[in-house]
Amino acid sequence: MPIAKSFTDLYLWGRAAIFPLFLAIVWSNVATAADWPLPRGDAQSTGATSTQLSDSLAVKWEFTAAEPVEATPVVAAGRVYIADVAGNLYALSADEGKEFWKMKTEIGFIGGPAVDGDLLVIGDLDGKVYGVNALTGELIWTHDAGGEISSSASFISDRVLIASQDGNLYGLSRKDGTRLWTYETSDQIRCSPSIAGEKTFLGGCDGNLHTVSVVDGKSSSAPLPLGGPTGSTPAIADQLAFLPIMDGAVIAMNWKENREVWRYVDEERAQEYKSSPAVGGGLVIVASQGRQVDALDIATGKRKWRYTLRRRADASPVIAGNDVWLAATDGRLIRLSLADGTEKWNYEIRGQFTASPAIADDKLFIADSRGVVRCFAAP
Repeated sequence: MPIAKSFTDLYLWGRAAIFPLFLAIVWSNVATAADWPLPRGDAQSTGATSTQLSDSLAVKWEFTAAEPVEATPVVAAGRVYIADVAGNLYALSADEGKEFWKMKTEIGFIGGPAVDGDLLVIGDLDGKVYGVNALTGELIWTHDAGGEISSSASFISDRVLIASQDGNLYGLSRKDGTRLWTYETSDQIRCSPSIAGEKTFLGGCDGNLHTVSVVDGKSSSAPLPLGGPTGSTPAIADQLAFLPIMDGAVIAMNWKENREVWRYVDEERAQEYKSSPAVGGGLVIVASQGRQVDALDIATGKRKWRYTLRRRADASPVIAGNDVWLAATDGRLIRLSLADGTEKWNYEIRGQFTASPAIADDKLFIADSRGVVRCFAAP
């Protein structure tokens, strides 16, 4: 095939077979290199970035929060935001780990912050949602949901979307936190809402994938049965949504046609999934409670490689360039080859990792069960 000389050439080829693959690759790396503003990296919750970290990494700085941190840090405009289980919210310098501001609340956080421009939104264990000025730490508004919030908010236009364990997804005004609409399910929601176009996607403990209009909060199609409950956040790539369920399956669904495309089940041993998938490079990466990390073909669901952990990873995997990053409960941060799953590097701490890393601006940020936040970068 001749080399394309223009975008027009590429488009013409794409009308055959290449363009769908091109779209999938681009969509799977939508996080910008400089920011990681949501716990899963981007609005589609891909858990992926095009950033390729240095082959040689060292701890650049450490910061210790007052209490353990169970949520992924987020990174925006040169700042790192973390929240601990005692209700402390911090803004740190991404370059030095210096504290810019700290906000103390009465109830702790297990869901991570989310940042969009100058607005930070986070929900606590009591169901209170906070809208905070990301630059100053000033509280702008609050909103009371009906149950514990164990996930993160998402943003679209003038709306903030956040789910609660009361079984509802709330559409709030970005300006003042006023409730614009409520979408009700029949059981708890523990995942973050993923967004594609004007639709948002939720996996529920009711065993369904919900597709909801962000405009009015109404169902865009009938809930798609999953075959079991899930607390995982769906990852969206083009017209496919990928979601594991607790009962041992990873499912790919065509959300535009509201149908299942493939279902992966480990035939050797039943697996249980509690974390969220990462999607990139033509693969879906999942980590099970049975210590298995599997790479599945994005088109067919067939397993391409497997890596076995020493202990389970409660944190969701992250894809960065040609690497897969895993944070495990044995205190190891592990770097694998995206191509074949071979281990390339690891770093071990005293304690546990319970949340995923954030990767931005050629750095990796991760928090541990002792409240220590570390920044890794090239020495």
